[in-house]
Amino acid sequence: MAEDLMIIRTTTKAEQYQSLIPQIEGLLMGETDFVANMANVAAALKEQFNWFWVGFYLVKNDELVLGPFQGPVACTRIKKGKGVCGSSWAQMKTLIVPDVDEFPGHIACASASKSEIVLPLIKDGEAIGVLDVDSEFLNHFDETDHIYLEKVITVLVNQYIK
Repeated sequence: MAEDLMIIRTTTKAEQYQSLIPQIEGLLMGETDFVANMANVAAALKEQFNWFWVGFYLVKNDELVLGPFQGPVACTRIKKGKGVCGSSWAQMKTLIVPDVDEFPGHIACASASKSEIVLPLIKDGEAIGVLDVDSEFLNHFDETDHIYLEKVITVLVNQYIK
């Protein structure tokens, strides 16, 4: 299978997601390696939306550890409840942060990051990690991102085999 994505930039954000999700499903189909699948999801999202940073953190020994990502170097470990990623993990809910400088306890891995959305990866009622997306623009993420990124991580987590 060709791994090239059909990038669409001239439509609405929702239409871009609607075009991208079937392509992600195709990338992941038949592949059971979770790290490989996270890497392709991060690359596909970064390529489609050109966000500042897209990546995963995985729960290991009661902290989040950096997984596959696209973008500049990142924080390697995050404690539960710390920063946006650790808070999303602890609360097991999506957090949309319009201005990271106003988020109490924000961990500034990159000063260029201005807004963020973090979604927990939940498998069998347990958070196994988070998807973290950063933008260099304020107030960049909204409910459309929330809805469609949840669909993306559902596709990803359904391929996950413990």
